[in-house]
Amino acid sequence: MENNKRAAFFDLDKTLIPGSSLFLLARGLYDRDMFRVRDLAQWGWGQLMFRLRGENTRDMDRSRESTLEWVKGRSREELMQWGREIAAERILPIVYEDIVRVIEGHRERGDLTYLVTAAPIEIAQTIANELKMHGAVGTVSEVNEYGYYTGRLVGDIMHGPAKATAVAELAKEQNLDLAECAAYSDSINDLPLLESVGFPHAVNPEAELRRIALNRGWPIHELRTRRRAVLIGIPAGLGGVALFSSGLAIGAALERRRARATGLLQRASLRIRRN
Repeated sequence: MENNKRAAFFDLDKTLIPGSSLFLLARGLYDRDMFRVRDLAQWGWGQLMFRLRGENTRDMDRSRESTLEWVKGRSREELMQWGREIAAERILPIVYEDIVRVIEGHRERGDLTYLVTAAPIEIAQTIANELKMHGAVGTVSEVNEYGYYTGRLVGDIMHGPAKATAVAELAKEQNLDLAECAAYSDSINDLPLLESVGFPHAVNPEAELRRIALNRGWPIHELRTRRRAVLIGIPAGLGGVALFSSGLAIGAALERRRARATGLLQRASLRIRRN
């Protein structure tokens, strides 16, 4: 049996969907009376910061700690069922259609496709299954012999260099040549992953990743506008995709708007401290 030599790896938050999958999970749990208003408000503030600032280690650590504290002592089977329901209600309907077509294109060419995310593996696998991807890599929470979460992680949170390490291990298991593989992400934190493959793609990139992608000639996909993003095939390697320059200009305008919003928040915070 011939081994697959190529694969495509996709980030989740702000790459496949706008915003944070964990916040959408929290909203679904709140609707099921599993979250208090205070909990949702805290997650909502985290979502706002996530949109304005992108990922950072401090926010990821806070999110991890609050999530682990909340799941401790709960049944994995029960949470998996809620996860499937919430993914169908809140996450899958907002997956970018253009990225779905990219996933389908890879699959049609015979490439393996994987979701690689800091989100819980239970959510990641559900989304990957629904998108007919070959698998998922996510953050794994420890479960005891009775099927309940202990509040500890198995390994590291799937973020930053941990993603590149996990993908390298997966490539070894699947006999993949990473030089022939592709990766898609919005975050500078995923630079180790993007640099580890032969065909890196910046999707809805934050400012620093956009700068690097432009300097290195990586394809940039801007999907955050109301206009449909136009993806054009490049007949080379994996058949990568790129956007017209108009899409890039719109993306730059969005970055400027985000920078202005961040400045307003900082000035408001300073006035509060002075008072």
